[in-house]
Amino acid sequence: MDPLQAFQVLDVRVGRILKAEPHEKARKPSYRLWIDFGPLGVKTSSAQITDLYRPEALTGRLVVAAVNLGVRSIAGFPSEVLVLGVRDEEGRVVLLAPEREVPLGEKVF
Repeated sequence: MDPLQAFQVLDVRVGRILKAEPHEKARKPSYRLWIDFGPLGVKTSSAQITDLYRPEALTGRLVVAAVNLGVRSIAGFPSEVLVLGVRDEEGRVVLLAPEREVPLGEKVF
């Protein structure tokens, strides 16, 4: 499989966080997120992003997430999508996001 085909297997979309709250049952500090992906609907995710982000600051924020990796149960919470980020020089997760408003559910290519 060539690199372009391999990338196209992964379905990466833009969504907007509707709600974020601490995931108190998780082993590692995490938030439970509800993310609107427009035509794909609202999906949930458990994300270890507590170092740089507070729940109230996440609401309304655009994020980029892989939406076709299947559902995992994280301490009893269904994590349907994987929110994408990169580590900064101190190892904290920085969320990936579009630099301006785009339609929810838009596919990354």
